[in-house]
Amino acid sequence: MQAEWIRNHVRELEAGTSSQSSRSTSSTTPQWAKKLGPLGTVLLALLKYKSLFSFVAFFGYYWSVWGAKFGVGFAVLILIHEMGHFIDIKRRGLPADMPMFLPGLGAYVKWNALGVSLEARSAVSLAGPFAGALAAGLCALLWHQTGYGLWAALARTGAWFNALNLIPLWIFDGSSATNALSKLERAVVLVVSAALSYALGEWVFGLVAIGMGIRLFTRDVPEEQSNAIAAYFTAVLAGLAMVLWLMPGHGNGLR
Repeated sequence: MQAEWIRNHVRELEAGTSSQSSRSTSSTTPQWAKKLGPLGTVLLALLKYKSLFSFVAFFGYYWSVWGAKFGVGFAVLILIHEMGHFIDIKRRGLPADMPMFLPGLGAYVKWNALGVSLEARSAVSLAGPFAGALAAGLCALLWHQTGYGLWAALARTGAWFNALNLIPLWIFDGSSATNALSKLERAVVLVVSAALSYALGEWVFGLVAIGMGIRLFTRDVPEEQSNAIAAYFTAVLAGLAMVLWLMPGHGNGLR
């Protein structure tokens, strides 16, 4: 009698689980996809690869602007920058979408920072320029080993654009990275940026310094210092400056 009850109970649970799974799958399917029938299923599948499609369009655009080799190389450098953000987010156990690329404009990683500490959000913002600095450094090393000018061009352009992204204003990574810095730490980064701009003659670091000067007087200064983020910010700046110093040319290298 007991064994029969157990068998019946198991069948009821299995039936309930199957029904619940069916309802869950149905509820996660958008109404527009249901209305389109099989076509909607195909479109949903394609949307899962929207990051890949956007990247294909992205490097296709730069291919047409700068040619195959430099265009594809530049697109890959941007991909590495965005994957720096993505990997840092995922290693913290947080949800994130794959990078989306906007031809001629840039790229971004969509994630939910709700409940994430200020320091962690700043670290995620710096992870992109950090990955970009590593990629530019690798290009510089390849140029040193091979003497192939393409690597030098990619190293300079990659380092310059990652330095530009450290401007602590607007939608740049440097803006959210600065949120965890105290007024003293912002002043230190300002001095370092200004010194790099003067020593290298690279005005992009001057823009970072100007932006940091503005952020000295904004009302978003945290109560506590974040020495780790200040050191991280400064180290990324120094790494990018080193690549630009070692590479031939001046500025972003696109002229």
